[in-house]
Order: sequence, then C-alpha cells, then structure tokens
Amino acid sequence: MHVFTYGSLMFPAVWRRVVRGSHRALPAVLEGYARHAVRGELYPGVVHRPGASVEGVLYLDVSEAELAVLDDFEGSEYRRESVMVRTAADMQMVAADTYLFLAGHRLSGEAWERQHFRMTHFIAAHCGGTGETPA
Repeated sequence: MHVFTYGSLMFPAVWRRVVRGSHRALPAVLEGYARHAVRGELYPGVVHRPGASVEGVLYLDVSEAELAVLDDFEGSEYRRESVMVRTAADMQMVAADTYLFLAGHRLSGEAWERQHFRMTHFIAAHCGGTGETPA
C-alpha cells in the first residue's frame, strides 16, 4: 500500500520514529482537500474541500504491519481512507491511503504551513524522543 502524508509524517525523522522503516518517498498532491492547523496542536488535519489541494509526501510500499502502527499513531481523530494523489514529478495519479481528520470543530481555519513545523517539540511530545534523527 502507498501512504500519502501531509503533516508531521512528511518529515523523515518523524516517519522513521513511527514506522521504523525506510521507504521510497515522492512529492505528491491531494486534490479536493484542504490542510488546516489543529487548535492547540503542532500537527494539521485535512478535510474534504472542493477546489483545494494539499502538497505532501507519498511513501511507497508500506506493509500491513506498518499501516497498523500508523493507525495507532494517528488515533481516533483520524480515519484512514483510500484517495488518489498526483505525483509531482510525472503527474501520474496513484492510489494511496491517507488520514482524514474527523474532529473538524478542532481545526483553526488557518492553513498549516510546513515551514513552521516545530520538529523537536513534536517528537518530544508525540514520539517519545529528543528530536534528534535516529540512527
């Protein structure tokens, strides 16, 4: 299975801490969805929004066991669903799973910006670590 990520899991340091594996990754775009900051959190959520799009990272060939780990990491506020994403390099449409945010009332309405992600804080709060890249 391929997995489209649009928030904390786009960052290899977070991905490796959660999944504990190395996967080929490609830039990709999810059409018809918008990414917003979650109030009081470091991570975003995506919700269906016609005309919007979300840039992210597509991880290839994720195993069923790794999907189970991701399901646990994302928790009850997210639901894994199948979507179609467009790869940035060759514009191909690819089937992937992504995690849609279910608690829309918690979204701030402000766009979540990748460049403002506070990796060290996120890893300490959600991955039980210091923010240093694991070996």
